[in-house]
Amino acid sequence: MRVTRYPRIRERLAPQLAGRLINELRDIAVVVKTLPVVTVSPDPYDNYLLATAAAGSADFLITGDKRDLLALELYEGTKIITVREFLTLHRKLP
Repeated sequence: MRVTRYPRIRERLAPQLAGRLINELRDIAVVVKTLPVVTVSPDPYDNYLLATAAAGSADFLITGDKRDLLALELYEGTKIITVREFLTLHRKLP
Protein backbone atom coordinates (compact mmCIF):
# COMPACT_ATOMS: atom_id res chain seq x y z
CA MET A 1 0.00 0.00 0.00
CA ARG A 2 2.85 2.36 0.84
CA VAL A 3 4.34 2.08 -2.65
CA THR A 4 1.06 3.05 -4.31
CA ARG A 5 1.41 6.47 -2.70
CA TYR A 6 4.73 7.25 -4.39
CA PRO A 7 4.28 10.11 -6.91
CA ARG A 8 5.78 8.02 -9.72
CA ILE A 9 3.25 5.25 -9.10
CA ARG A 10 0.30 7.61 -8.62
CA GLU A 11 1.01 9.07 -12.08
CA ARG A 12 0.37 5.65 -13.58
CA LEU A 13 -2.14 4.11 -11.20
CA ALA A 14 -5.19 5.94 -9.90
CA PRO A 15 -5.72 5.57 -6.12
CA GLN A 16 -9.09 3.85 -6.64
CA LEU A 17 -7.56 1.27 -8.96
CA ALA A 18 -4.62 0.78 -6.60
CA GLY A 19 -7.02 0.11 -3.73
CA ARG A 20 -9.00 -2.38 -5.80
CA LEU A 21 -5.83 -4.20 -6.87
CA ILE A 22 -4.61 -4.41 -3.27
CA ASN A 23 -7.95 -5.87 -2.17
CA GLU A 24 -7.85 -8.43 -4.99
CA LEU A 25 -4.28 -9.37 -4.09
CA ARG A 26 -5.34 -9.93 -0.50
CA ASP A 27 -7.91 -12.45 -1.72
CA ILE A 28 -5.30 -14.58 -3.51
CA ALA A 29 -2.21 -13.91 -1.38
CA VAL A 30 -0.24 -16.64 0.32
CA VAL A 31 0.52 -15.45 3.84
CA VAL A 32 3.82 -16.64 5.26
CA LYS A 33 4.32 -16.47 8.99
CA THR A 34 7.93 -17.54 9.37
CA LEU A 35 10.66 -16.03 7.24
CA PRO A 36 14.14 -17.43 6.75
CA VAL A 37 17.13 -15.25 7.50
CA VAL A 38 18.44 -13.85 4.22
CA THR A 39 21.56 -11.74 3.77
CA VAL A 40 21.99 -11.88 0.00
CA SER A 41 21.03 -8.40 -1.20
CA PRO A 42 23.59 -5.58 -1.21
CA ASP A 43 20.79 -3.51 0.33
CA PRO A 44 19.96 -5.12 3.69
CA TYR A 45 16.48 -3.55 3.59
CA ASP A 46 15.65 -5.72 0.55
CA ASN A 47 16.43 -9.04 2.22
CA TYR A 48 12.91 -9.35 3.65
CA LEU A 49 11.55 -9.38 0.09
CA LEU A 50 13.83 -12.26 -0.82
CA ALA A 51 12.90 -14.05 2.41
CA THR A 52 9.19 -13.59 1.70
CA ALA A 53 9.59 -14.86 -1.87
CA ALA A 54 11.52 -17.92 -0.67
CA ALA A 55 9.12 -18.72 2.17
CA GLY A 56 6.12 -18.41 -0.13
CA SER A 57 7.75 -20.35 -2.98
CA ALA A 58 7.07 -17.39 -5.26
CA ASP A 59 7.54 -17.83 -8.98
CA PHE A 60 8.35 -14.14 -9.44
CA LEU A 61 9.55 -11.14 -7.47
CA ILE A 62 8.53 -8.10 -9.48
CA THR A 63 10.56 -4.97 -8.79
CA GLY A 64 12.03 -1.82 -10.23
CA ASP A 65 15.13 -2.02 -8.03
CA LYS A 66 17.74 -2.25 -10.78
CA ARG A 67 20.79 -1.81 -8.62
CA ASP A 68 20.20 -4.52 -6.05
CA LEU A 69 17.32 -6.93 -6.62
CA LEU A 70 17.19 -7.13 -10.42
CA ALA A 71 20.95 -7.68 -10.49
CA LEU A 72 20.39 -10.97 -8.62
CA GLU A 73 18.06 -12.27 -11.38
CA LEU A 74 17.12 -15.40 -9.40
CA TYR A 75 16.88 -16.33 -5.74
CA GLU A 76 15.88 -19.75 -4.39
CA GLY A 77 13.89 -20.50 -7.55
CA THR A 78 12.19 -17.08 -7.67
CA LYS A 79 12.81 -15.12 -10.87
CA ILE A 80 13.44 -11.44 -10.16
CA ILE A 81 12.05 -9.34 -13.00
CA THR A 82 10.56 -5.96 -13.89
CA VAL A 83 6.85 -5.25 -14.36
CA ARG A 84 7.46 -4.93 -18.11
CA GLU A 85 9.12 -8.36 -18.23
CA PHE A 86 6.27 -9.89 -16.26
CA LEU A 87 3.61 -8.38 -18.51
CA THR A 88 5.52 -9.44 -21.62
CA LEU A 89 5.75 -13.00 -20.27
CA HIS A 90 2.03 -13.02 -19.74
CA ARG A 91 1.31 -11.46 -23.14
CA LYS A 92 -0.06 -8.18 -21.81
CA LEU A 93 2.62 -6.20 -23.66
CA PRO A 94 4.19 -6.69 -27.11
